[in-house]
Amino acid sequence: MYKYEWILCPVCGNKTRVKIRFDTVLENFPLFCPKCKQETLINVKQLKVSVIKEPDAMTQSR
Repeated sequence: MYKYEWILCPVCGNKTRVKIRFDTVLENFPLFCPKCKQETLINVKQLKVSVIKEPDAMTQSR
């Protein structure tokens, strides 16, 4: 029997609309939270969710 879990939003902590199993692997997955309206990039491996920190855009200087 497989164990399912809801992915929780890393910003507000509420459930999202995505379920994962123990053998689910996601890389660079854009997770959208319907409550806080935030989208974050995540990696998932063996029910462990890690948030990908994107570097802020730097302005071009001439």
